[in-house]
Amino acid sequence: MAKTTEEKRNGLIKKIKVAQKQLALDDDNYRAVLQRITGKSSCKDCDLLQLQRVIAEFERLGFQPTRSNLGRKPLHTTDVSAMMNKLSALLATANKTWAYANGMAKKMFQKDEVNQLNAEELRKLIAALNYHVIKQQTAAINAKK
Repeated sequence: MAKTTEEKRNGLIKKIKVAQKQLALDDDNYRAVLQRITGKSSCKDCDLLQLQRVIAEFERLGFQPTRSNLGRKPLHTTDVSAMMNKLSALLATANKTWAYANGMAKKMFQKDEVNQLNAEELRKLIAALNYHVIKQQTAAINAKK
């Protein structure tokens, strides 16, 4: 389910508030940064692009976003723990949840959950997710150029 613009704005505002706390900015300095980047003194007056610019500025100043809760790694019935650990790491790198991996399993193999996959199917799922991560990282690098 896609997020609405308002949900995206609220998420970015929350992230900015976390950055403010992490960077230990008092209200005056926080508003000075907002004014300098957006020309506005409140996040509520900013559009999505302006909020993203504020987050980029906070990252430049040393803000390190925290990982969201990715969910609990599901138990698997066979001994494929190394592959499940690899899948877990790839999901974290791609900032995806286990629900995303279950959706991939459903689409690729018509199985409802990752823990229903056999070793060969799990390898294919890992390869597909690895491809996605590489593609995402390449796009991020090209966007910075």
